[in-house]
Amino acid sequence: MAVKLNKVHHIAIICSDYARSLSFYRDILGLELQREIYRAERNSYKADLALNNQYIVELFSFSSPPERPSYPEAAGLRHLAFEVLDMDGTIRALEEHEIAYEPIRIDETTEKKFIFIADPDGLPIEFYEK
Repeated sequence: MAVKLNKVHHIAIICSDYARSLSFYRDILGLELQREIYRAERNSYKADLALNNQYIVELFSFSSPPERPSYPEAAGLRHLAFEVLDMDGTIRALEEHEIAYEPIRIDETTEKKFIFIADPDGLPIEFYEK
């Protein structure tokens, strides 16, 4: 018998520079800050961010977190992917914010366009055309 899942509840991200990452996810990717708390016992901030009013990303600050191995591909979570309606508009927005992106790729199965960027800590983020 398989576990009966309802939906993805959230994705947790630990960042090395909380203010920089919060600005990236909120101001550049457009996620809405729903709640932000400071946890004194951990000297850590936690932000709950939403997409289309649905809670999706937890952003954490911790003192001196170790870097995540990413390249070459390491075992574990590979990337975070967001669906976008307009790839050209997405690319224009990234260029306005001076965010580098990889060349457009085409999914061989769906023939949809997708690109990758990196968040402030180098975590891979994919934008996949609807």
